[in-house]
Amino acid sequence: MNLDQRMAALVQDVTGGAVTAGQALSGGSLRALGLDSLGALRLIDAIDLEFGVEIDLGSGADTLDAITRMVADRS
Repeated sequence: MNLDQRMAALVQDVTGGAVTAGQALSGGSLRALGLDSLGALRLIDAIDLEFGVEIDLGSGADTLDAITRMVADRS
C-alpha cells in the first residue's frame, strides 16, 4: 500500500466510513466530502501514530494530496 492509499485508508477509518478511501483519493476538499472538525483531530492523531509526523490542518491543507505531501516532506 503506497502513502496515498494509506492516507486515504486513515481518512476512511477516522470518519467511520463517512468519507471513503475512494472519495478521499478523488482530490476534492475533505471538508466538502464530510470531514468535520472532530474527524480532522482524529486524522491528525492517526497520522502522528502511524508516521510519527505532526501536522497542522489549519495551514490550509484540505485535500488528501496536500496532507500527503506534508507527511512525505516531514517523514
